Amino acid sequence: MKYKLSKRSLDNLEGVHPNLVKVMKAAITDSPVDFTITEGLRDTERQKSLYAQGRTRPGIKVTNVDGVKRLSNHQDEADGKKDGLGQAVDLYPFFSGQVQVHHKDTIKNLKLIADHIKATAKKLGIRITWGGDWKSPYDPPHFQLG
Repeated sequence: MKYKLSKRSLDNLEGVHPNLVKVMKAAITDSPVDFTITEGLRDTERQKSLYAQGRTRPGIKVTNVDGVKRLSNHQDEADGKKDGLGQAVDLYPFFSGQVQVHHKDTIKNLKLIADHIKATAKKLGIRITWGGDWKSPYDPPHFQLG
């Protein structure tokens, strides 16, 4: 099946490094599972808010990066350049009519999507890392350059 990025996904790719955008735009066209880009470039306040989750705010911990002392790859300057570009995106599978964050098949589908995205990036000669390959923190929605 042929998929295309939604307006939400395209909006969330604004401010993301062109190489990562290129991978996502190419990968969606023949992905085994549709997906939605849920987050791209983050400002400091957004990163601090995510860091507070599970610490000083309710919820589960979703990041170990505070956004001030240590920058997320979602933030400008994480690569040492003030160029207004983030180096990372988060995405979730889209099936059964909606973005699926907590569905029993979310992780299975993220793995299918990740294998496809990694293969697409390799064909394009762009190095990416998938957060689902990490032990700690295990972050399967996360993709970044490098």
